[in-house]
Parts: sequence; structure tokens; C-alpha cells
Amino acid sequence: MRRHRTAAGILLAVGALFTGGLTSTAAAASSPAPVAAHTAPAAEQQRATAFWTADRMRGATPLDVLLTPGATKALRAPRPEAATTTVAPAAPTAFPQPGGPWTAGGAVVKTSGRVFFTFQGRTASCTGNSVNSQNGSTVLTAGHCVKYQGSWHTNWIFVPGYDNGQAPYGQWAASKTLTTPQWDATQAMNYDIGAAVVAPLNGQKLTSVIGGQGIQFNGAYGQKMYAFGFPAAAPYDGTKLIYCSGNSSKDWLLTQDHGVACNMTGGSSGGPWFANFDEATGTGLQASVNSFGYVFIPNRMFGPYFGNDAKTLYDKAQTT
Repeated sequence: MRRHRTAAGILLAVGALFTGGLTSTAAAASSPAPVAAHTAPAAEQQRATAFWTADRMRGATPLDVLLTPGATKALRAPRPEAATTTVAPAAPTAFPQPGGPWTAGGAVVKTSGRVFFTFQGRTASCTGNSVNSQNGSTVLTAGHCVKYQGSWHTNWIFVPGYDNGQAPYGQWAASKTLTTPQWDATQAMNYDIGAAVVAPLNGQKLTSVIGGQGIQFNGAYGQKMYAFGFPAAAPYDGTKLIYCSGNSSKDWLLTQDHGVACNMTGGSSGGPWFANFDEATGTGLQASVNSFGYVFIPNRMFGPYFGNDAKTLYDKAQTT
């Protein structure tokens, strides 16, 4: 379904009623459960970087597209407008922007990148972003981009500045992937946040090569937001960094998430949302990630609120 943004969005409208796969409860907010984590040994990291050739990266399928067959027939039905949707060129100085290629350059061109991994034996993709951290090696993404339905993804790499099969700043294999305890336990949509700690490459740490963005926790709703991603489902093809911008709102249906008008499609999952974003420098404070879209609300993206649980996840990742 081209209009869906993420794996979570595929089942969101039906939630636990049909599959039990996702929940919208916020009851786990005070859960003492530890951050969930998966360690990739050095041998697995080496296999991952060798596995992801240019052709495999080009051929990877957005995770939510792989999962679409698991949705109900009604949710899979194509939208009438899908055949006529086109991608208009984006003007970086235009606000709001419903979706188009980012052409203004700046730090975000390096810190954002595609995430590749293996899911149930199939090659899949999401988006991630490098953030400033104590270990200089932390990437933020969506929870379903590191773990889904009880299984951690394998062959996990981050490719900052991805360019049509090329990795201008290298392929960074995850030594550890992490997610919130709420996503780990019940796939609670409010906590669809993931992180990865990537191993050094050629003796250098991630942020020493590409830099990192700031991060915001417990920020306000209703902010000006910029969302970035590498959507790879039509009308996009995964070759360009796409962005949306607009005044965010609070989801009034099932979650406590941010929402913004945006036409990004599958593959953009896990891409960063920035508050206080400076178009001239391409820098901001990451305040969410691309998470899901309702099938009955076209061209609107939602991302989890970065509260105390997101901070706990980040602190665990950055000190690993």
C-alpha cells in the first residue's frame, strides 16, 4: 500500500483487534523493564558489511511493503488517487512542504541515511539518523526497524548519505541494536523507537566522520517540524533524501504521537523529525522518528513523542 509509511501503520487501524501485533496503550509508561537490546558479534558485523553489495541495497524492499500482505484486505486496498500522485520538486525555503527532495545540503545530508537489514530471510530497508552521543556511535531509528514480532533484524547496517547504491561515508554495521521495553513487549505504538550502536569503521567512530544531530526530549507539541527519510515505495525510489515540513499536531485517535502533513512512503520509517531546524545549516534537535500513517488519513505521518522512555533508550545506547 503506497500510502502507508511504516510497518506499524499497516496494522494500526485494526490494532490488537485482528492480530494482537500492535497496541496503543500508554499504561507501560512507568514500566521498570530494562531497555531491550541485541548484540551482534564481530563475525556477524563482518558478514553484514560483506552482504550489502550495491545491488542488494538497490533491491532491498521497504519493511512495511514486505509486511503489507499481513494486513486485512480493506487495509491493503489501493487508494483511488494513488495512480495520479506525483512528486513535486521541493523548495527548501518553502514552509510547509508536503514532501519532496531535499536540495539545500547541510549536515542532514550526512547524518541521515538508509538502514538495511535482513527480516525473515528477506532484504529490507528503513531510515536512520546519527545523533551526538558519548560513544560517538549512536543511530536513532524506529523500533520496528530493529525488531518486529519478536525477532531482531540481522545484517543490520547504516549507510549515511546513501546515494543510489553507493555509500559515500561507508557502511556502518551495528554492534548492538536496542528498543524500548514497551515496543519489545507489546509493540506499543507510542514507543516505536529504536537505536543502534555502530562499530568503528577504519578506526574511526561514526560522528567523527559524518557528525551528529542534537536531540530533544519532553518537548512541546505543535512545533514546527522537519521530517526526513529515504522512502523507497512508489512514487519514490529510495535514491533521494526526501523531506516534509509543517506545524505538528498531537494525534487525537489512538496514540500520543506527533503528526505532520507528509506524503512519504515505505522506507522512510525511522527517519528523523527535527524541532528548531535550521535550513541554512541542516541542523536541528531530533524530536521523533517516522513511525506510521493511518490508511484513512492520507498524506499524514505520525511519529512517537520523545519522553522519558526515549531518553532512557538513548542513554543506554550512548553509554554502550
